[in-house]
Amino acid sequence: MKDTAQLEALLRSLNLSSFVRNYSDFAEKSHKQKLSHIAYLHELAQVESTERQGRKIEKLIKLAKLPRGKTLAGFNLSKQPSLSPGRVKELAQGDFLDLCENLLIFGIPGAGKTHLSSGLAREWCLRGRRVLYTTAATLVQDLLVAKRDLKLNQMIKDLDRYDALVIDDISYVPYNRDETDVLFVLLAARYETRSVVITSNLVFSQWENIFKDAMTTQAAIDRLVHHATILELTTSYRQEEAKNRKKIQEEKKLQEDD
Repeated sequence: MKDTAQLEALLRSLNLSSFVRNYSDFAEKSHKQKLSHIAYLHELAQVESTERQGRKIEKLIKLAKLPRGKTLAGFNLSKQPSLSPGRVKELAQGDFLDLCENLLIFGIPGAGKTHLSSGLAREWCLRGRRVLYTTAATLVQDLLVAKRDLKLNQMIKDLDRYDALVIDDISYVPYNRDETDVLFVLLAARYETRSVVITSNLVFSQWENIFKDAMTTQAAIDRLVHHATILELTTSYRQEEAKNRKKIQEEKKLQEDD
């Protein structure tokens, strides 16, 4: 018993929690199946590796702060004929993140931009990538606070830890100049060093509504587009659902009248 306690204490000190839980049962199984010592250790190590990977992914998903329920499997590609399923699958692999390329998703309100960007981000987490999701409104306010506290450079450095920064709804907020300035500083800092994912209702020709002047707008667009994939969503799920609900209500009313 003393040897067992010492062994388990040693395994815990090495953070081999799966070994602690399984070594005894695996030893009995190995004895019955007449497995070699190497095969026994390999089984233990395999389970330890699998569990560690699972815990790592859970942590990455939690840190990413993704909207709940927005999975890629739940995104109806058939409703977006402008999207290539093969291209979406390729993006889900996340190889473009190694090249520090960007992903820009445009579309009308209700088209599923948030769902698609979040679903892709979740896939990247499952592949061991560090991702952070934020709305543009939240991000610019956090950047302004950091600037006020003379910590803007540190915040940008902290964000550099993430392979992909998902900035959702960049076109929704009527930014003032201070907000667009810090946003531009962040985008410039990530240029060719880390990936940015941006969703927007506004096409590039309308981005002066965001960055206020032509020079800053062009500079921002140039940095984002230089190494980027651009996706356009042309169908609104919300509008389609509203039409379907209206149709169902009308059919129900007709049945009641009959």
